[in-house]
Amino acid sequence: MVDPGVDTLLELDGSILDQGNGYWIKIEARRIAPTAGVPHGIAYCLTLHDRYGTRQLGFDNAHAVKPPKKFKYAGRVLTHDHQHRHGTDKGTPYEYTDANQLLQDFFAAVDRVLPEEKAP
Repeated sequence: MVDPGVDTLLELDGSILDQGNGYWIKIEARRIAPTAGVPHGIAYCLTLHDRYGTRQLGFDNAHAVKPPKKFKYAGRVLTHDHQHRHGTDKGTPYEYTDANQLLQDFFAAVDRVLPEEKAP
């Protein structure tokens, strides 16, 4: 399957994007050999940080996460694609479909989080 947005994601590797009021986004992405946990062959980490460098939100596939307890996962391969919805979130599964959707979902989450974080 061809992922048309993967070139865009890979071009953003190493980007730091200022979001104002001390908030910033960091994007890391690189090709890797596909594995059971990362079948699309892209290692990525997209994060939103506050002025102190603390992660406020993130989408990555650096480690496997278990699905919520309401889902049975016995015998399933644990996904590595996940999101951290806030600074202390250990990660919840994220269904990676393609790089364009990943970028859209990440920036939509940033748009939801920033107004909450910037509020007095």
